[in-house]
Amino acid sequence: MRLSELFGWMLAAILAVAANSAMAQAVRTLQGHSNTVESVAFSPYGFWLASGSTDDTVKLWVVDSGQLLRTLQGHTHWVESVVFSSDGRTLASGSLDDTIQLWDAASGQMLHTLKGHSDYVNSVAFSPDGRTLASGSWDHTIKLWDAASGQLLRTLQGHTSAVRSVAFSPDGRTLASGSRDDTIKLWDAASGQLLRTLQGHTDDVNSIVFSPNGRTLASGSYDNTIKLWDVASGELLRTLQGHTSVVYSVAFSPDGRTLASGSHDKTIKVWDAASGQSLRTLEGHSKGINSVAFSPDGRTLASGSDDNTIKLWDVSGIHK
Repeated sequence: MRLSELFGWMLAAILAVAANSAMAQAVRTLQGHSNTVESVAFSPYGFWLASGSTDDTVKLWVVDSGQLLRTLQGHTHWVESVVFSSDGRTLASGSLDDTIQLWDAASGQMLHTLKGHSDYVNSVAFSPDGRTLASGSWDHTIKLWDAASGQLLRTLQGHTSAVRSVAFSPDGRTLASGSRDDTIKLWDAASGQLLRTLQGHTDDVNSIVFSPNGRTLASGSYDNTIKLWDVASGELLRTLQGHTSVVYSVAFSPDGRTLASGSHDKTIKVWDAASGQSLRTLEGHSKGINSVAFSPDGRTLASGSDDNTIKLWDVSGIHK
């Protein structure tokens, strides 16, 4: 190889490394919570970001500017989970005060307080059509609610410990739940019938999410791993290892090609969902990460942390 060719190759490699580093920078840090940020969620069109915190509040932020739009107050204990309905009009929040609050996202007005759980509410999820809300609780149960009226529709029982995470499949027919009993359960969302129990984690299952096509389920655990499961068969497809502490949150990109995971090792890892290859490690938070969420266009990743902040990351060039 000629010296000029070698120099050219080295320069290209340096530029590629620099470009890759720039592709995953924290573009903005949102500050305003006075305690841990437990949950983050984008609105369906990506204009707003909601955050729930152990300061007992929910905050709404303007994504483009990072401006705090509104603080929603009403919970009397930590807010563990926030989620928007599919039309973006309603925001739900689950709290350690054992209740779920439904809010008008535009005005911040509280619409309903859902009571029925006898212990902490760890996770809330809307069905894709927005008509049903699922909640997972420390009382070992999942409850399904009518989102319009707040009426309790059904209680699902089967876990032997706290339910840490709930998620609907994209077609709304299946509900998944992850628990401190180290298992994931798949339920028929219409009837409440238990379809399958997925076993493989050796510690609490903290977070679960369906891929956009509904064929794969990802789970993050206290055992420091992420597992990918075939939804139809319940077969374990792959175990992703790389975090050195608890994995608290997992999220698929909208195109399903990328998976993000947030851990108490203070990092976010971005993975190729098909191969399980680690693509990038995002560092910047000074404490553990509790929640990660992709924007609807897949270009931005939000993370909520024990350092009381939310960071927005440009991930548009990671997976090409």
